[in-house]
Amino acid sequence: MQGQRATSSRAFRDPKNPPMILNRQRRVRVPVAPLERFLGSLLRHFRLPADSVTVCFAGDSDVARWNRTFRGKRGSTDVLSFPAAANGAGAKILRQLKSLQTRTVKSVKIDYLGDIAISPLVAQRNAERFGRSLSLELRVLILHGVLHLLGYDHETDEGEMERYETELRSRFKLA
Repeated sequence: MQGQRATSSRAFRDPKNPPMILNRQRRVRVPVAPLERFLGSLLRHFRLPADSVTVCFAGDSDVARWNRTFRGKRGSTDVLSFPAAANGAGAKILRQLKSLQTRTVKSVKIDYLGDIAISPLVAQRNAERFGRSLSLELRVLILHGVLHLLGYDHETDEGEMERYETELRSRFKLA
């Protein structure tokens, strides 16, 4: 995904407003435009440029392959995050957020934060299991992916990411 920009399901003619969400699968119908608006509002919340993150809806087999390749885990998953640079921008932003006791980015220069891959098929199964709509589930996954790109890691942070994600879900009416 990284280094390769393509158009989403609708045409973008303004080079200053590149696509934020790509749909590279056909199995599950995904309403891209409202999710782009959500991602835009999420990035504005963090004061990040609109083109600092790309979300790609990918087929289950692609996500399973990336999960195996990059995480060493078998099978597909709902969301994967790929920071543009390990311990780069995301780690700097996270340090700034913690040191300033703020939840928005004020002065870190961001060229490109990273990519988020989502399997709509797994998201659809999860949405049914959790009793929520696919649209809501996809928003939750986008939020989760952005937090990972910002340097949060729920596997190592003793609940910090989970607490902050819960706060943001409430703020963005995803609870």
